[in-house]
Amino acid sequence: MNKVAKIITAFLPCMIFISSCNDNETASPYEEILSRRPFAALSDSIKKDPGNDDLWFRRAVLLNTNNFPEPALADFKKAWSLKKEEKYALGISTLLLERKPDSAILFLNQALSDVPGSFLLRLSLARGYAATNKMDDALKICDEILQQNPQQVDILKLKAGLLDKKGDTAAATSILENAYRITPFDVELNYIIALRYAEAKNPKVLALCDSLIKADPAAGHAEPYYYKGIYYSNINEKAKAIFFFDEAVKHDYYFLEGYIEKGSILYEMKKYNDALGTFNLALTISPGFADAYYWIAKCQEATGKKEEARVNYLRAYELDKSFKEAKKAADTIVN
Repeated sequence: MNKVAKIITAFLPCMIFISSCNDNETASPYEEILSRRPFAALSDSIKKDPGNDDLWFRRAVLLNTNNFPEPALADFKKAWSLKKEEKYALGISTLLLERKPDSAILFLNQALSDVPGSFLLRLSLARGYAATNKMDDALKICDEILQQNPQQVDILKLKAGLLDKKGDTAAATSILENAYRITPFDVELNYIIALRYAEAKNPKVLALCDSLIKADPAAGHAEPYYYKGIYYSNINEKAKAIFFFDEAVKHDYYFLEGYIEKGSILYEMKKYNDALGTFNLALTISPGFADAYYWIAKCQEATGKKEEARVNYLRAYELDKSFKEAKKAADTIVN
């Protein structure tokens, strides 16, 4: 065997080993998922054409739709590395905002240098700042966008929410009213303003709810009646409040908030049996409704049934571990 052949023979196992290592390094840690249906066809196409950014993006969307956020994020990042398109950056930022808002902020600031005119990426950055309690940074972005386009209703809603978190309720309400003037047909916005009016004891809620009722010929929405009930409850007109809470559940039998609000008024009026009937009715609709068990416990405690009350307070807490008030109430009961 000549010298060249001997060298090649000696190095061949080494080369195979190095090649094997490289394959392992480039293989996706999600290979098992990516080889399944419905991802397999796109995975095969990517192997044939790995430089096609659109293929990576399409698989990312499909993975995310099927609740595989980690491999979806990896594919969005690969698509972005191949081509700086807004939709690729938006996919990355959306997934990061759900779990790692700090990482989303870092990425978005970098991405905006590549896509500086993107409204959606700037909106995502504002939401990232809001998620990390950097309200002033978020508000600054909102104001910059609104200077260019003062009729961006989504930005107005976001800004109002930020101002609420800073405790400036009056300014937030004013901004929402401005948004309403721009899009009076936005049902979600109508509901936000109606609840705000109701909680602030503002009689404007009545006319607004009447317009919502008139715009609902199928009479399938409970919310306008519910907001009227909140308003009357807050101004201490209990009979009217109960009437409108009853109207709310007539229009939507499954509208649980209506039962709770009505029952809480009956509790305040010391009509404990009537209140219990209302809360138990809510449980027939949703047996796992923690609020209903909490209020049942309050009625039982008020009528001296302390052990039963304690059991239901704890049941409410078991159903909703964030319901600290229920746990505290259970702990304070002394037989």
